[in-house]
Amino acid sequence: MKTTVTAKKMQVPQNFTEYAEKKISSKLDKFFGEDADAKIVLAEVKNEIVLETTVKYNSLIFRAECKAPDKNVALDASVDKIIRQIRKNKTKVEKRLKDNAFKEAFAEDIPEVADYEVIRHKKITMRPMDVDEAILQMNMLGHKFFMFRNASTGETNLVYKRDDGNYAVLEPDND
Repeated sequence: MKTTVTAKKMQVPQNFTEYAEKKISSKLDKFFGEDADAKIVLAEVKNEIVLETTVKYNSLIFRAECKAPDKNVALDASVDKIIRQIRKNKTKVEKRLKDNAFKEAFAEDIPEVADYEVIRHKKITMRPMDVDEAILQMNMLGHKFFMFRNASTGETNLVYKRDDGNYAVLEPDND
């Protein structure tokens, strides 16, 4: 698995990069093939390390974000979160992961998760608006996300409120 470690407004020590590569390969290689891509992004916020781990493999994306006083502790926690995501969705992701991934990784029996049930379908009219107006509309409705047609691009976008209180916009990548 290819592992990339980057940092925002801080330096990444070489020993952490080596530790991260070793940790990722020892814990996650049994689930993913060699063409998997792991990205680790470090940032320091209020004397805490915020570590985001993203693993991409066969159109699946696993992501975990952890905060801790130490980057090694945050990395361990994020890898454990990704393993829990894989376990929780075992039946749904098993066909897309490496052959025999679950036989190698888990000797114990893991209860299967029932299929998802869609309880409501809703059609909405999307009028063109800018991002600020979409955020305002989302907040007025009391929703955690809001889908809209971006007035400047004409594309369907989604704005949402992040756990840290900031906002983010999802835009389609038509590549």
